[in-house]
Amino acid sequence: MRDKTLIFIPTYNEAENIEKIFLEIKPLSAGADILFLDDNSPDGTGAIIDRLAGANTNVFAIHRRGKLGIGSAHKDGIEWAYAHGYGRLVTMDCDFTHSPKYIADFIRHSEGFDIVVGSRYLKKDSLKTWNLFRKSLTRLAHFLTTGLLGMPYDASGAFRLYNLHKITQGVFRLVRPDDYAFFFESLFLLHLNGCTIREFPISLPSRTYGSSKMTFTDMFAGLGYLLLLSGQKLFRSRKFIHK
Repeated sequence: MRDKTLIFIPTYNEAENIEKIFLEIKPLSAGADILFLDDNSPDGTGAIIDRLAGANTNVFAIHRRGKLGIGSAHKDGIEWAYAHGYGRLVTMDCDFTHSPKYIADFIRHSEGFDIVVGSRYLKKDSLKTWNLFRKSLTRLAHFLTTGLLGMPYDASGAFRLYNLHKITQGVFRLVRPDDYAFFFESLFLLHLNGCTIREFPISLPSRTYGSSKMTFTDMFAGLGYLLLLSGQKLFRSRKFIHK
């Protein structure tokens, strides 16, 4: 399964999105498998996922006991992909801010690179439908991750492709946060461990259905962790290298 692709989508209260996004991905996925991970959504998301998995041999489901964090979900999805021998892993959200139309572009750009990142900052007006407050927060996060961590990538987004056959699994196991900080720390550690990273421009619409899962608590916790990580980079950088 070295060349087999897995598309990973974590969910929580996405009952109105699951079937829509599956139907969009299905004709574009070029034989890829799809893994949904649900954190015991009270709106019935898990039951819809099980129905899709029962009707489609390329759809799989992980059910967890409750909300354990978006970073934790990605860790579990990555572990599952390694355990089942996938060569490529595409990670994306379920709310249509990550358009399935880009999946083929991720795979095309992955030739010769370990990680492909869909960047919100390579194209003008990629966030033009976002409100000013959310756009400002996102740009501030980008400014801080690039400045404090010293890597020029869009590090806070979840729309990525990992070439798992090129990345040592142990690097992912060094990532500590179970919340949104997972995204910038994981890319930071992959970068420090010599993984090659390619970005290409994407546009992100406002969330089409439902409401954002990120809270102000998440934002402040992420900022605090970013400051901690930048300090550790200066004085304890060897701890981030996988031996």
